Amino acid sequence: MLIIAPILVGIAYVCLNSFIREPHRRRFNAVMVAGAGAAYLSSGGFGAWELAFTVVLTYVAYRGLDSWTFIGIGWLLHTAWDALHHWKGTPILPFAEHSSLGCAICDPVIAVWCLMGGPSVRELVTARFRAAKPMQAQSE
Repeated sequence: MLIIAPILVGIAYVCLNSFIREPHRRRFNAVMVAGAGAAYLSSGGFGAWELAFTVVLTYVAYRGLDSWTFIGIGWLLHTAWDALHHWKGTPILPFAEHSSLGCAICDPVIAVWCLMGGPSVRELVTARFRAAKPMQAQSE
């Protein structure tokens, strides 16, 4: 469950985002990745590096206002930061020992979706069926 639950959280995040229309979906996600960048500020696990990381992710999030690629990069950067916090033993939620590990598993799910352009679930399903039809025609 330590691995499956964070993956399901990432999938739920993607599904819920399908209810937000573009370009608001992209802007919302830029704000979310900026917030994720500040999540560790109170932990102080890496001292002044926490502030430096927040500055970097704030810049990436700002660029993400116009670019899904930057949002995806932001989630991957946050994944690395989560992993470092997990290895150091300074979780994002001090009362939940594996919270940083869970975040490090969840974030790449969101990052992959962002790097795909943040499509709605309906767009994903439609694209999948379009891709499957030519293959079916070739096999006949």
